[in-house]
Amino acid sequence: MSMIDEITREKWILGAFPEWGTWLNEEIDATEVAPGTFSMWWIGCTGIWLKTQNGTGIATDLWFGNGKRTQKTKEMAAFHQMRNMTGGRATQPNLRAAPIVFDPFAVTEVDAVLATHIHQDHIDPYFAAAVLRNCAADVPFIGPQGCADLWKKWGVPDSRIKVVRPGDTVAIKDVEIVVLESFDRTVLVTSNEALEGTLPTMDDKAVNYLFKTPGGNLYHSGDSHHSIRFAKHGKEHKVDVALGSFGENPVGNQDKMTSIDILRMAEALGTKVVIPVHHDVWTNFKADPLEILLLWNYKKNVLQYRFKPFIWEVGGKFTYPDDADKLQYHYRRGFEDAFTDEQNVPFPSIL
Repeated sequence: MSMIDEITREKWILGAFPEWGTWLNEEIDATEVAPGTFSMWWIGCTGIWLKTQNGTGIATDLWFGNGKRTQKTKEMAAFHQMRNMTGGRATQPNLRAAPIVFDPFAVTEVDAVLATHIHQDHIDPYFAAAVLRNCAADVPFIGPQGCADLWKKWGVPDSRIKVVRPGDTVAIKDVEIVVLESFDRTVLVTSNEALEGTLPTMDDKAVNYLFKTPGGNLYHSGDSHHSIRFAKHGKEHKVDVALGSFGENPVGNQDKMTSIDILRMAEALGTKVVIPVHHDVWTNFKADPLEILLLWNYKKNVLQYRFKPFIWEVGGKFTYPDDADKLQYHYRRGFEDAFTDEQNVPFPSIL
């Protein structure tokens, strides 16, 4: 039998997915973070793997699912948050645009699993299953009540789940996690019932996090929209790096921060670096983060900005403070060992 005859759809999936295999898993495991710094990797959407100088690893909002995969369903489910928000009915073209760069089932160790909120692209059953099977028996799953309810529904033991609300603090080895208010107004219209005349609450559904590490502080805003209360967080806490969910909102929809919102958030938080995320993942919200850099350049002198934007790529690494002055990320280009050996060419001038 020929190779072609033996190929099946299942073999194709196992052979081609996830697209990066365990490349990034191996990089994270092997990285030794220098004293006075912290490193993090963008896993996609708002998923971040944070690692400290003492090897503490914290995974926040990791998600390994997908969006729409067929056009056969013509309408959003009743009470879908986007249907609630817009009054629209048609199924939205939110296909996953970014590859999956981390193999959840190849996870070797992690010290805590966090989720900012209940939406399906921020909390993941595959990663939960892999952590329960592969990692230490005391790794906590930390999030607001709605996330705890999902983890429990999936089979995470109650003893492993820690419910948090704004004002709480949690210590994970050398990291202090400060739980802060979320400003995700989309989550407020996430409900399975009619909302007119009700007063929805945020804290059981979504939170923001501040990670205080020996090498600096990281602010994770989840899917927060812009809020003037970012300034309150900035006055109460030292923020070195801030993540903000950026995207191109379709007409009739307000779900992501715009470029000016990202800059306003950074200024209000008093951060040194602001990094847009989430713009990578949904085809119908795709946005060009270079717009943020363009606007920053336009406004930085007149408004005396004290921060810089950093335009990242999914799967990329950022180390603070080493990369604080960089404006754009590029994947490692390789070929550092060119001319270690003699070239195998007919004659030198061929190239």
